[in-house]
Amino acid sequence: MQESGEMYLETIYILQKKQGAVRSLNVAEYMGYSKPSVSRAVGLLKNSGHLHMDKEGYLFLTETGEAVARKIYERHVLLTEMLVRLGVEEETAAADACKIEHDISEASFDAIKRHLHTYAKSADGD
Repeated sequence: MQESGEMYLETIYILQKKQGAVRSLNVAEYMGYSKPSVSRAVGLLKNSGHLHMDKEGYLFLTETGEAVARKIYERHVLLTEMLVRLGVEEETAAADACKIEHDISEASFDAIKRHLHTYAKSADGD
């Protein structure tokens, strides 16, 4: 899946967690994209089996779509946390995490995740 598709799925996931029901207009406003751009992306995500739209226009992630969204969201949160712990200002850390989350390998992400969990355990024990 391309980075843009991952970003749309992550946005829908975040909006569903915050507000429950999500429509294309909510996605457009959150991402700062035009309605036609979001409509095109929603169509592609529906065709690829990542997204479903009901009769009222509400968007729902499929199992596959939610799995991708959760993965990207976890990466975003963890990478942001890592950068903040390294001393990066939170807004910059979040923006940089957004760039990194789509390109980092599974092996590198897993290593960062293990390191942060180990760091958290040792910090709690001191």
